Amino acid sequence: MNSTQKVAIVTGASQGIGAALVPAYRKLGYAVVATARSIGPSNDPEVLAVPGDLSRPGTGAQVVDRALERFGRIDTLVNNAGIFISKPFTDYTDADYDAVTGINLRGFFDISRGAVAAMLATGSGGHVVNLSTSLVDHANSQVPSALASLTKGGLTAVTKSLAIEYAARGIRVNAVALGIIRTPMHSPETHETLAALHPVGRMGEIDDVVEAIIYLEQARFVTGEILHVDGGQSAGH
Repeated sequence: MNSTQKVAIVTGASQGIGAALVPAYRKLGYAVVATARSIGPSNDPEVLAVPGDLSRPGTGAQVVDRALERFGRIDTLVNNAGIFISKPFTDYTDADYDAVTGINLRGFFDISRGAVAAMLATGSGGHVVNLSTSLVDHANSQVPSALASLTKGGLTAVTKSLAIEYAARGIRVNAVALGIIRTPMHSPETHETLAALHPVGRMGEIDDVVEAIIYLEQARFVTGEILHVDGGQSAGH
């Protein structure tokens, strides 16, 4: 255990944005705790893979405990894990509600509470990054998204609340509000249509998101920020 090496936890780290964040933080010199429902062990001794379903109470606390046991500290938490279900509001089922709120809200709450407590215990500050969506700010009739707005809108609001609550304790809290990113959740035949939803005429790439998060990681005077990485969606159409 190197008690001076910084440590980042990345949720939803088995694929897409989360998987790309692991080497990005390693490049910054961080040890990384990578968690997802299904994630295999890492060959890198500075990457601890922790399988777990964050929608289940207690899982987030277990991830934090594993991070502290292995590395002794937590400096950054990236709340990347999330689920998006697009349906007309009246078509949503109770199962949809449970799935979306379980990951997007319970998944955020449990692990963030533990990670912030660990940051406070060390007294060296820290950083929390939440992934939200620009649909919170700019609803689109072509993409019905009430459950995303309900849950990710909550993350956008709590980002500012926590940023102010812990500013004097050296813990920064920011969010990245995304447009539609080219990840495995979008099938290739939808890409042309999805690209047209952005004023810049393309979907976002995973690297666009990683670069924004790494910017926030290094921007020591930035907290309470909702950084839109959305190809202009939130600005208008």
